[in-house]
Amino acid sequence: MAASADARPDPDQWLKQLDDTENAARRGRLRIYFGASAGVGKTYAMLSAARAQREQGVDVVAGIVETHGRRETAELIEGLEFLPPQSISYRDRTLQEFDLPGALQRKPRIILVDELAHSNVPGARHAKRWQDVEELLDAGIDVWTTLNVQHLDSLNEAVGGITGVKVWETVPDAVFDAADEVILVDLSADELLRRLKEGRVYLPEQAQRAGSNFFRKGNLIALRELALRRTADHVDDDVRAYRDERAIEPVWRTRETVLACIGPGPQAAHVVRSAHRLARQLECDLHVITVTTPRIAALPPARQLLLEQAMALAEQLGARIEILAGDNPTEVIARYIRRHNISKAVVGRDELRSRSSAWIGALLGGVWSRRRGSLAEALVRACPDVDIVRIAATAAPEPQRELVSPEPDEAAAPVSRYGYAWAAIYCAIATLVSSIAFPALHQTNIVMFYLLAVVAAALRHGRGPAALAAAVSVGLFDFFFVQPLWSFAVSDVQYLLTFAVLLGVGLLIGQLTAGLRAQAESSAKREADTRGLYEFARELSSALLAEQIVGSAESFLKAAFNAQSVLYVQKLDDQLHMAPKPVGMPDPDSALAQWAFDHGQAAGIGTTTLSNSPILYLPLRAPMRVRGVLALDASKRALYAEPETRRQLDAYATLIAIALERLHYVEVAQQALVGIESERLRNSLLAAVSHDLRTPLTGLIGMADTLARHAAELPAPARETVQAMRDQAKRMHALVINLLDMARLQSRETPLRREWQSIEELVGASLASMKESLAGRPVMVDRLSDLPLVECDGVLIERVLCNLLENAAKYTPPGSPIHIGATMHGQALQVAVSDRGPGVPPSERERIFEKFTRGASESSTPGVGLGLAICQAILQAHRGRIWVDTDYHLGARFVFCLPLGTPPALEPE
Repeated sequence: MAASADARPDPDQWLKQLDDTENAARRGRLRIYFGASAGVGKTYAMLSAARAQREQGVDVVAGIVETHGRRETAELIEGLEFLPPQSISYRDRTLQEFDLPGALQRKPRIILVDELAHSNVPGARHAKRWQDVEELLDAGIDVWTTLNVQHLDSLNEAVGGITGVKVWETVPDAVFDAADEVILVDLSADELLRRLKEGRVYLPEQAQRAGSNFFRKGNLIALRELALRRTADHVDDDVRAYRDERAIEPVWRTRETVLACIGPGPQAAHVVRSAHRLARQLECDLHVITVTTPRIAALPPARQLLLEQAMALAEQLGARIEILAGDNPTEVIARYIRRHNISKAVVGRDELRSRSSAWIGALLGGVWSRRRGSLAEALVRACPDVDIVRIAATAAPEPQRELVSPEPDEAAAPVSRYGYAWAAIYCAIATLVSSIAFPALHQTNIVMFYLLAVVAAALRHGRGPAALAAAVSVGLFDFFFVQPLWSFAVSDVQYLLTFAVLLGVGLLIGQLTAGLRAQAESSAKREADTRGLYEFARELSSALLAEQIVGSAESFLKAAFNAQSVLYVQKLDDQLHMAPKPVGMPDPDSALAQWAFDHGQAAGIGTTTLSNSPILYLPLRAPMRVRGVLALDASKRALYAEPETRRQLDAYATLIAIALERLHYVEVAQQALVGIESERLRNSLLAAVSHDLRTPLTGLIGMADTLARHAAELPAPARETVQAMRDQAKRMHALVINLLDMARLQSRETPLRREWQSIEELVGASLASMKESLAGRPVMVDRLSDLPLVECDGVLIERVLCNLLENAAKYTPPGSPIHIGATMHGQALQVAVSDRGPGVPPSERERIFEKFTRGASESSTPGVGLGLAICQAILQAHRGRIWVDTDYHLGARFVFCLPLGTPPALEPE
């Protein structure tokens, strides 16, 4: 019956499965054709499967399909119903996008939506195509789509590090993980390169560029491995979900996972290290668990400290640790193995076999031996489909440092002596009652009084007094109620069997009763601890100030552990600030608290770091980072050596850290809101002032030009004054234009006018605009005609080049050369403007792009430090970036990059 009760499903889990099933019935199914890169055949495979469904009478519609000029792919679209695209006007152009409203109105059984990571044109309902897919799924429409591994959010940086190409269009991993089907479309690197050369991936010009950058064999092999691993992870999740849904208990060896089972013994750390080595050899996950039973809970703190050290070691090694509870460790471990589909379990030698167990085994023989076999043997019987690895004992036990010397418990010894004394008193009371009832009651009934005394001793005082009561009961029963009376002699040999049964039953009842008592006390303690944590979490959830968190932590820790505490809280300046210290608490060591904060490790008493300190320092680890330090001073030193108490302390520290992190982000959000409003107000003010200045400045420049045309009629000083007035008015006009541009770019109200531009023409236009500023300087320009077209706002990119050239002219000696070059780098075009000036100090390479930041070495030409800030804003709007080249040492070199797209095919003349 116990086994069936343990195997009974959790009602909450059943309700969750019912909810998931109901939601899945209403929601469409998502199928993703997943590949390592473009050209492996994802769209081809999707269209082939769609045609097969169409032939079977399924309502299939092609919502959006990108053929990329591939003839084989285009032929598969024939015969499929194609949803007309939606026309969206953007920057004086009409672009075609997926028609989401039309798809929802048509509502087919299956719709094909190619390129899941695609970014929609501004003006569409959603910014990303995967958001369109989510709405289709919510409407109950099945969606088939395609995705490359480099577009997964979590792998984006890894792919960028491998290929050197930054991919801007990404899909959240949650979308991929929630897919009902993931079909891997795989192709070897050699075959993909062959297809690229044949022009079956890109057009010839694009294929040549791709082959020299992204489509290198090493890149393709690495991307293929990432795609295979990510698909395997998704399939593993599907296997677990299927096993949970079907309540399948046997382990399926689809993936290696190592489990280490440890107990409170000197071999625990050895088992963890051995399991970790095995997991590293197999390149799989490691789980470390321990099962707390009443017998383990009764062990001395020194033994339990060994378990705590082993669990801490497992956490340092990156294992997933669990602390489970139960009466039968074998059943608890077996359930864990089945739930997590563990393939290998590592155990050590049994170290909790007490002398009483050995004595009972010798007494009862084979039956007890079969019942009390080793943990490894029990797991072999309980999990026949799992590899059980039993670790050999070390040659010598590992030296263990006792972090806190156990202090003698002043109340423990008297209570223990009183327990044995009360056991003797219970036996005396049983003898007195039996003597009154004897000979009216037979000896067999008299025995019951002594069994009651054993039960009372076990229930009130534990196993030791119960064992004493059992032995004393046999002696008193023999002395007072067995012939000859008042003697320990036995006239009838049959009474020896009565004595043996009485002693055995007394010992057994005493052990069982004491075990039930220990379980009840343990359950009550766990319930009290859980309630304390719940009330503490509820109190913290309503805290709106750090002072409220400090007050709640101090009161709850005092009530739970009878300990005084003080918090070190990290403020927005990233410095630790100590809260007010309770009266009577020793002064904490701020340096030790800072060490615990910096290293994220506990320090002080009960740890391996400055254990002579009387205070324990616990880092407050939140999900994002360490938020502070909890300093705890307990009156009872042995408190720090109890593993259960340390786990409780860690739980309280985690709750405090989460509450502090919540308040931190509330403060950050408030400051960000204030900053946004301040920035908006400043931009509005700058735009208004600049607008008001623009008209009079234009008139002033016009009047200066008019006077300059009659310069011959003016005296020389007047001509110089007119020229200076004209130059200053033009500089002020340029400053006003910069202010207006910055306000416009940051408001994001003006869309970019993207067109396919030649970088050679943009450089030429910028040089023409800066002709006066660059007079007398040699400007060298590399050959730019071989570079591909780039889709950008030509006016804004020309402004970037003009600002960089103006900086080079301002901050370099007169007559020094300027160099302009451009190269292909992966899927991006990099443009560099170099000079022979003083360069940019390393400490200023990031700050120089901030607004109103000026160089340290300036000429007499005025400025307000907006040029580079405008460059950065323009390039960010183009999904590019700008930086200072750290490898150039002849002066300053500013490099900016623009992402390359697929230019339209040029019609032959």
